[in-house]
Amino acid sequence: MALLNGGELIGRFAEGGRSHAQQILDMVDEVLAEAGLSLSLLDGIAASVGPGAFTGVRISVAVAQGLAFGADLRVAPVMTLEALALPVLRGGAQRVLACLDARMGELYWACFEADAARGLVATGPARIGAPASVVLPEPGTYHGAGRGFAAYPLLAGLPNLTVDAEASRALPNARDFARLGALRLGLGEGIDPEQLRPVYLRDKVALTTAERGA
Repeated sequence: MALLNGGELIGRFAEGGRSHAQQILDMVDEVLAEAGLSLSLLDGIAASVGPGAFTGVRISVAVAQGLAFGADLRVAPVMTLEALALPVLRGGAQRVLACLDARMGELYWACFEADAARGLVATGPARIGAPASVVLPEPGTYHGAGRGFAAYPLLAGLPNLTVDAEASRALPNARDFARLGALRLGLGEGIDPEQLRPVYLRDKVALTTAERGA
C-alpha cells in the first residue's frame, strides 16, 4: 500500500498473517496517520484491478470501492502489468514486456512503451497464454520485467529482448500503482467507484485431473 503526497511516497508492505482486506485497511490507516491526512482529503484512489490471483484481485477492487464510496472519491484503475512495467520505463527503457506467472503453465503478459504524459501506453492488449504464445508486437528493443521470466526462462530467448536478473524477479509495487493513479487522476480519468471492474483474463482457476495428465 502506498500514498503519494506531493512528491513524497509513503509505503507499507505485509505478507501473510491476517486477512488481506484487514491488512490493507490497517496499512491505509498507518500511511494516512504518517502523512497527517484523512481519507477525504485525497484526490482519489489508485486501484489494482489485476490480472492476478482471483481472490487478491477481488479484495483489491472491493476495498478500493469501499474506501472511495465512504470518502466520496474517484478511483483510477491500474493493471498489475502496468505497475510492473513503469519502473523499468522510468529507468530509461523505451519498451517493456511485462510478464507474471499465471500458474497452470501460463503467463499474464503485455507490452508497453514510455509516454511523457501518461507514464506508459500499452502497445497491445493484456493477454494470458503459454510461454510460446508471447510475441513482441513492435520492432525495436524491449526490456523484460516480472517473475514470469523467472518461472519460464525460455522467454529470455525472444529476439530483441533484454532481461536482467533483478527485473526477472520483480513484482508490482504499490508505489508504482500510486504514481500511475496520480497521473490518471490528474488527466481527469478517474471513474466512479461503482464502475471499477476486475481484470481476470482467465475464466478458470484449476486444471481437471485429465488436464494435469494424471
